[in-house]
Amino acid sequence: MPLYEYRCPKCRTTFELLRPMSASDDTATCPKRHDGAQRVVSLVASRVHGENGGSMPEMMGGGGGCACGGGACGCGH
Repeated sequence: MPLYEYRCPKCRTTFELLRPMSASDDTATCPKRHDGAQRVVSLVASRVHGENGGSMPEMMGGGGGCACGGGACGCGH
């Protein structure tokens, strides 16, 4: 089950819930028992290192700033 982040408009508490994907957009009850919390977009950052200590762009052969890894995407990175 995925972990989703919600924010309560009444007390401004941000909290996480494990929910099935089918219920991800349903409102939630915050830990202070207020109803109507809405799901928010969670930002996740991760740095992946290869066996030899190389970072993800180095392993992909790219090095650009976009998700494609550089090269043929036409973004110029």
